[in-house]
Amino acid sequence: HILNQIWYIMSIWIFAAAAQKTYFTKVHGLPNITPLVSSVQETPEPIPTTVKGTIPTWIHGSLLRNGPGKFEFGNQHYNHWFDGMALMHRFQIEDGQVTYRSRFLCSDSYTQNSERNRIIVSEFGTLALPDPCKNFFQRFLSRFEMPKPTDNASVNFVKYKGDYYVSTETNCMHRVDPDTLESKQKVDWSKFIAVNGATAHPHFDPDGTAYNMGNSYRNKGAFYNIIRVPPERDGPEDTLEGAKILCSIAPRDKSKPSYYHSFGMSENYVVFIEQPIKMDLFKIVTGRLRGKSLNEGVYWDPNQETIFHLIDKQTGKEMPVKYYTKALSTFHQINAFEQDGFLMLDMCCSDDGQSINNFLIQNLRQSGEALDEMYNTMSRPYPRRFVLPLNITSETPLEQNLNTRPDSTATAVCHTKNQIFCTFEDLHGEDLKDYGGLEFPHINYARYNTKPYRYYYGCGFRHLVGDSLIKMDLESKKFKVWRQPDLYPSEPVFILSPNAEEEDDGVILSVIITPVKDKSTFLLVLDAKTFEELGRAEVPVNIPYGFHGVFNSSA
Repeated sequence: HILNQIWYIMSIWIFAAAAQKTYFTKVHGLPNITPLVSSVQETPEPIPTTVKGTIPTWIHGSLLRNGPGKFEFGNQHYNHWFDGMALMHRFQIEDGQVTYRSRFLCSDSYTQNSERNRIIVSEFGTLALPDPCKNFFQRFLSRFEMPKPTDNASVNFVKYKGDYYVSTETNCMHRVDPDTLESKQKVDWSKFIAVNGATAHPHFDPDGTAYNMGNSYRNKGAFYNIIRVPPERDGPEDTLEGAKILCSIAPRDKSKPSYYHSFGMSENYVVFIEQPIKMDLFKIVTGRLRGKSLNEGVYWDPNQETIFHLIDKQTGKEMPVKYYTKALSTFHQINAFEQDGFLMLDMCCSDDGQSINNFLIQNLRQSGEALDEMYNTMSRPYPRRFVLPLNITSETPLEQNLNTRPDSTATAVCHTKNQIFCTFEDLHGEDLKDYGGLEFPHINYARYNTKPYRYYYGCGFRHLVGDSLIKMDLESKKFKVWRQPDLYPSEPVFILSPNAEEEDDGVILSVIITPVKDKSTFLLVLDAKTFEELGRAEVPVNIPYGFHGVFNSSA
């Protein structure tokens, strides 16, 4: 038993030490990107674009994008990149031509801030100051009020029951018209199920059933909840009716649950990654009293391991086996699939979880040596695979690698009947480090989500935001790159071509922006197979660097 513990501790130390190699870079002379994190005007009516090259005429639909677009009201400024007011974008593609429009989300936060011309509603990194029109006693008492969650849904477009919503990670979403981008209805998760929020990255079964995750905060502490939303509406006004909590998971520490931005899903399992980015609930609840914003209650604990929880999608039961690995942080999963008694979990990981508090606007607007230092001391995200053995019984041998998959360097060692320690394999070669790692991963989701696959796409991060587009071949670990000086692409979105036979038959869409030339945005269309440019649609507007989006097909 003592030898087993020694081996266990040594394995953690060895792999943690190996991971230190990816911690730092030595980049110098990074360009200033202040215009990419600055406020812009909306374009509520469609405007034409100038097409150069060729945009395939078989593309019918719109690329919908979401992200922050306004970073101040009056003389008050937001502190964190995630705080900016949601600005929705629509690139409509028909017959090889493209139009563009954008609109600020008419959230309660945006409306109240606009009416008062100051920040009324607190955001992730910005605490709203007491109303200066109130007297001293009223301002003092306001510090004891519980902060209301923001409805500034700036992270993603999501789809439930055929309707589009914009979402952040609080309990409030907004149903929007995907054609006009007008806000139609505010929808509160907590009116339907007992959760205090949900991620902006749901997963979908082929029949349209949606799965998501959200926390609940009860008298006995926090819980992680797996959510299922049915695919069909019962009536025209139906929103989240029929949603249910499939499973509730107790955190390792109920007063300090883990932060998560997304989760994994295979054909039969939801995979929750309990990472050591922690939320100190006491600090968060008392933040207003102490004059601190929410983000100051979020911290990285490198001394805690990461735990993978598997939940059966049919029964809603959490599997008794827990899979452990060293401390890591993840924002986005690539794919998860089951094969030959194993579950492969592919995701973009960093060996340090402090980056969430590094994306302050003042950091993103730095220049010179200060900017270089900020970038070089941030851990880079890399695509990795964990191989989780599913058929664990009392007969499973201890202290040996259970991963028998050929050509796989990942390990899974059973220490007890319910505890397996895992190490990852890289889904890339050493040359990916020259591009700053990879994030914002996408796949051919329609055909290959929860299935074995070969290709994934993402952004290279040789800056604080993405500065290249990458296509990775999992068979060869080789990749193709689109990169041009002073151009910064959004996450790649894959669109399957008609009559597609191979996995990468289609195109990649990405919105390209630049800090060096005013109103020089364009929609880029790449051949997903060759990764060569097919065409671009230039639009004379400025767009800040955003987060996520989807393609809404009208074909």
